[in-house]
Amino acid sequence: MAEGLALLERAVGYALGGLRHVSSAALPRPTPCHEWVLRDLLWHMTDSLATLCEAADLGHIGLKPSGDEPADLVGGLCERACALIHGWAAVEREAAVWVADRPLPADIVAAAGAVEITVHGWDVARACGLDRPVPGDLAEPLLELSPLFVTDADRPGRFAEPVAVSPRCEPGDRLLAFLGRDPG
Repeated sequence: MAEGLALLERAVGYALGGLRHVSSAALPRPTPCHEWVLRDLLWHMTDSLATLCEAADLGHIGLKPSGDEPADLVGGLCERACALIHGWAAVEREAAVWVADRPLPADIVAAAGAVEITVHGWDVARACGLDRPVPGDLAEPLLELSPLFVTDADRPGRFAEPVAVSPRCEPGDRLLAFLGRDPG
């Protein structure tokens, strides 16, 4: 559980760094996520964090969205991020999280959450006009784990096709490219 939690903590820290640059004027801006503007992405992130909190608090993940969009998307995201770290810090090392009818190691669920939070943290920064590379010490383990979470069956529905980049690119750029983003 320690590795999944450490990745989750670093992913949240990275994403929060970009969220502080979101303004109401930026909400209608396009994002690297196909057909989503920043408001849509922030709502998706809010729902994702709620789902990850549910996994930590209850040991299962429901298949329905968490509810209504909060009035203050950025403030709500920051609060959820803090609750997320607090909740996952209390999860026992050998715990399982049930996704539908399948138990998964909590460490794997936390790592999947770290991938989601990191890539969307980059998306937020990009939508705000910022160049915030994913740090190598975060990107490297996520790049190794990503093929477990994103398969050909997930494309083109949940993720775009991978973008071709040099294998000598920074790990953060290779992670983004694997997840269908153009890091350039």
